[in-house]
Amino acid sequence: MKKLLPAWSVPGAVLVVACVTLLAAGAEDVAPPIVPPGAVPKKLFESKVLTEGVAVAPDGQVYFSEITFSHRSQDEQGTIEAGFIWHYDPATSKAEIFRSPSGVSNGIKFDAAGNMIVAEGADFGGRRVTRTDMATGKARIIAALHDGQPLNSPNDITIDEKGRIYFSDPRYAGHEPIDQPLEAVYRIDTDGSLHRIITDAGKPNGVCVSPDQKTLYVVSNDNGGTAIGEFANPDGQGMIPLRKGLMALLAYDLHDDGSATFRKTLVDYAPFDGPDGLVVDTEGNLYVAVRAENRPGICVYSPEGEELAFIPTEVPTNVGFGRGRDASLLYITAGASLYSIRVNREGYHLPVAKEASAEVLK
Repeated sequence: MKKLLPAWSVPGAVLVVACVTLLAAGAEDVAPPIVPPGAVPKKLFESKVLTEGVAVAPDGQVYFSEITFSHRSQDEQGTIEAGFIWHYDPATSKAEIFRSPSGVSNGIKFDAAGNMIVAEGADFGGRRVTRTDMATGKARIIAALHDGQPLNSPNDITIDEKGRIYFSDPRYAGHEPIDQPLEAVYRIDTDGSLHRIITDAGKPNGVCVSPDQKTLYVVSNDNGGTAIGEFANPDGQGMIPLRKGLMALLAYDLHDDGSATFRKTLVDYAPFDGPDGLVVDTEGNLYVAVRAENRPGICVYSPEGEELAFIPTEVPTNVGFGRGRDASLLYITAGASLYSIRVNREGYHLPVAKEASAEVLK
């Protein structure tokens, strides 16, 4: 009778068992998908006009802008709503007005000390960047003029770990004169000085510093016009023909002195619309609010521009991560609403300053 060899003595069996063992050992090392299967954004709040600039304070409270375009928010007497910053409390699911008039606020961020930094636009807005002490409510103007002339329309904000503030200054809406010769990105240093640092980013919109502080991401969304009310009337009449410019996600090398040098175009969206705002997670992946007509939503990209995930939405404007236990909760402003969706990555935030830590931990 033929004697059977034990399975463990068969080379092929050894290979199979070894592969199974390796797969089992590595199973725990496989990262979960960035967006959980079946996850969809949940609507938290609906306003009337356009939501923008969502940001989460160190205490976990959520703030976002409602931009009340003058051609869309007039009553029967012709009076115009003056812009709002909303406060949304995740614990109660309630939203209330934090500030109005808002200076036509757009982008909002919080610095390491917990101050609210706001980009105020044109169209009867402040055309400036302000810093608000959240404990007292007092606000200070930290940028409003360059070379003695008013800014165009500050749009979005990002802050590096040295405390320097970067903001974009395009013009999308407004009847006011355009006083700056360029649509550019600026830096506010900790001594209060203002510097124009990027002039080759088309029509800059969203800005974001990478977690390693080595890259400044800039969105160009060049719609070809500077007065939305003149070419996008609610009834669709009287539209002025436009030619779109650069629609792209750009990467700049961010140097130690706060200057920036163009490195590469990560994504070119032409002939469709490009993105608006963006944020990053702790791994450096980008969460970008893409307004493309053929595919609106939040695109998640690697630092090299490879698409990793996609969250369909109505036409989005901006994104912001929660904090603490909600560090993986992504807030989205889109249309006239605020949404949230839980993802499998945690958002990057500036390290909280020591003097603010005690208040945050309460």
